[in-house]
Amino acid sequence: MIKASNLHRSYQIGKKRVEVLHGIELSIEKGERVFLCGPSGAGKSTLLYTLAGLERPQQGSVSIAGTDLYALNPKRQAAFRNINIGYIFQNYLLLPELTALENVMVPGAIGGRDSEKQAKEALERVGLSERADHLPAELSGGEQQRVAIARAVVNRPAVLFADEPTGNLDSRNSGEVMKLLLGLAGESGTTLVVVTHDPSLANSGDRQLIIKDGSINPALVTEVSQRC
Repeated sequence: MIKASNLHRSYQIGKKRVEVLHGIELSIEKGERVFLCGPSGAGKSTLLYTLAGLERPQQGSVSIAGTDLYALNPKRQAAFRNINIGYIFQNYLLLPELTALENVMVPGAIGGRDSEKQAKEALERVGLSERADHLPAELSGGEQQRVAIARAVVNRPAVLFADEPTGNLDSRNSGEVMKLLLGLAGESGTTLVVVTHDPSLANSGDRQLIIKDGSINPALVTEVSQRC
């Protein structure tokens, strides 16, 4: 489902260039639930952005379901992401002036589709039907993340990326949100890729990939990491 080859990404910080991704090679199967772990600054979020088509690598390629993501022009790439990729941000990134239902309808609106029915179904799947008309400021952190999850899955994407989806939640809400994500992915056969610092959450997936110094160490792929 996802194949990355020779990914390189670096940033200029003052007079120093820092290489964040250093020749990443990665393959993830359809329906697999993979957790990306590693120390802060290892490149986890940069890798997730690059895999999702949100940040172009300086070198290398990413294909999703056989489509070379960065070979597409910007318009076609955006359309491909809208249909095939869902993304969950740590800080929710809900539009404050829109209700929960309207936030979930945004991907459909971007794609030129009336998605109210699908948005209502997505909110029901995350247990927030009764909060559909509430603004983000009227929702708890856990509820806001559930709205963000509903928005990400409303188009039933082939791949769902989540960047520290429980980072701003307490332990109870973290467990519930992760259980929800894994359940939604399992229901639809969605490929799930999650960045997390929490070893207990990472252990709930099919596989952990450990990123260190911008590379994935094959020797650490099957180990249970204590450094997530």
